[in-house]
Amino acid sequence: RTQKNKATNYHLGTLKAKLAKLRSELVNGPGGKSAGTKNAERGFDVSKSGDTRIGLVGFPSVGKSTLLTTLTGTRSEAAAYEFTTLTCIPGTMKYKGARIQVLDLPGIIEGAAEGKGRGRQVISTARTCNMILIILDAGKPLTHKKIIEAELFGFGIRINQKPPNVKIVKKESGGIGYQEIVMQTKGMDQDVARVILKEYRVSCAEVILRENVTVDQFIDVLEGNRSYVPVLYVFNKIDSLTIEELDILDQMPNYVPLSSQHGWNVEELMESVWDRCNMLRIYTKPKGQIPDYDEPVILHSERNPTIEEFCMRLHKNLIDTFSHALVWGKSAKHQPQRCGRDHVLQDEDIVTIFKKTGV
Repeated sequence: RTQKNKATNYHLGTLKAKLAKLRSELVNGPGGKSAGTKNAERGFDVSKSGDTRIGLVGFPSVGKSTLLTTLTGTRSEAAAYEFTTLTCIPGTMKYKGARIQVLDLPGIIEGAAEGKGRGRQVISTARTCNMILIILDAGKPLTHKKIIEAELFGFGIRINQKPPNVKIVKKESGGIGYQEIVMQTKGMDQDVARVILKEYRVSCAEVILRENVTVDQFIDVLEGNRSYVPVLYVFNKIDSLTIEELDILDQMPNYVPLSSQHGWNVEELMESVWDRCNMLRIYTKPKGQIPDYDEPVILHSERNPTIEEFCMRLHKNLIDTFSHALVWGKSAKHQPQRCGRDHVLQDEDIVTIFKKTGV
């Protein structure tokens, strides 16, 4: 493998920026991301409901419809031929008090990101999900996994990644300002940043790199239309495998084996979905009564949910009359603790809201 020097990195940055720009125009039409809503195919018109939305993505006839029926009870037509599902079929499952919307999307094929087989509609809908389940047939080659990953990547979905800690602020004048808070060892430097910004016609901007990033990650931040979605690989039809083959699959990260037809290992799948979606259960306790454990308020832990967000989930006007709250649970230093609106909640906390007097 040839060692890269600064000149090579400079040319690689130029080529990657041009390829990313051309790919964006191919997917969204001329004009790139600004033309996306006009020329790119829209996703399926399914209203979002419940506390979390997950999408089932995979090749035809891998068992997506059967899995939807197993999880939610919603009947989605399943047959022995491919492309049985031609539109998006929504269903809702309830787990640990949370209502989780599950979307059975039509099977995609290679070239879906370019529009083959209604692929753009499928992937556009997948972008709106809090989590994607990539359904794979355990009896088929693992190359199917790579093909689906490439299609999602080509449409701007970044699998199991966090947004890079990079800040690009465009300004009116002053040229390009460049700061590295962390040493860059993956190909980024001031010259590469300048040539990429020049390719995107950005002549004045402030660039701050707070983590070690690749050229592709820098371009993703500049494009500004990437979706960072957690993904779980579901290997269906494990009833056709031997124990030795299952041991080989077990070495893969982010995977769950199951048989949707026989209902094997469905509980582990639901537990994995719960953990990956970072859901918290917050129980309400009316003053002088016992807590309501049947209908918790579901919040997401990656946002460090506060009592203010909890009030907004109950009613958007509740925060205007908010006085204080009593909190029982892991987040309280003592039981109960009197807290303000900025108190950060944890899973299975119990909250009583008090309104301002005279309101």
